[in-house]
Amino acid sequence: MAILLDVRKNARAHLQDAFDALKKLKEKRAGLTSALEATKKEMAAALERKKNEGGASGSARHPSSKTRGGRTKTPWHSPYHSFITSGGRRVVAGRDAKQNDELVAKHLADGDLFFHADIQGAPTVILKDGQKADGQEKKEAAQFAASYSSAWKVGASAVDVYAVKPSQVSKHAMGGYVGRGAFAIEGEREWFRQTPLALKIRVECDGLLVLPACHPKKMEKEIRLTIGSLPKEEAARTLSSRLSAKADEIASMLPGGKFSIGQ
Repeated sequence: MAILLDVRKNARAHLQDAFDALKKLKEKRAGLTSALEATKKEMAAALERKKNEGGASGSARHPSSKTRGGRTKTPWHSPYHSFITSGGRRVVAGRDAKQNDELVAKHLADGDLFFHADIQGAPTVILKDGQKADGQEKKEAAQFAASYSSAWKVGASAVDVYAVKPSQVSKHAMGGYVGRGAFAIEGEREWFRQTPLALKIRVECDGLLVLPACHPKKMEKEIRLTIGSLPKEEAARTLSSRLSAKADEIASMLPGGKFSIGQ
């Protein structure tokens, strides 16, 4: 490798030139590294959006698909309560504190909306791509969040629900780290006041389907569920005979509390 030297400069000056050139190379490398990381994040977000494109319904028993190698592939949303809004967007809700944390850590992405009932003992609910959703879709997500909260268990007919952007959700509060399944919320919230607790259930070809009652999809032989006096286990047995489905599977899809079963 040839090195060009300026005969007008002494050794110290040549060393300074070399040092300056090395510094510029390091700055360029840092810029390239930053750009590469940004590209990786954009690709990951695009992949997540593609994964979240769903059909027009949600179910408890999610059919598995086969990969090219013949292996079974389970949908990412299958462990959670889930449905598809009238606008075609996926809504997922945690079943317990562990899933609440998991949903935020793994599945809450830019462009989504985080929903939560304003009561202690409520699930994390995520409306994927929710910042582009219309008012009806948000209303559906809010009723889902209300219905699976502890409000049903205590017999409340309605509860306030709020929605925020992912950047407003954190595990860190001023007093320190918040507990398992809980989150600190900053900034303004979009409120859905006095959201009624109500669901509707039926069997579809791909399994049991539970939707918020305000969902405009009309399902044949759907059964409306509201707050009532029937214990959960008894409600599941009654629904089992009417839906020809297993009572324990139905019970796993219901919120805690007592029920009134519609005709």
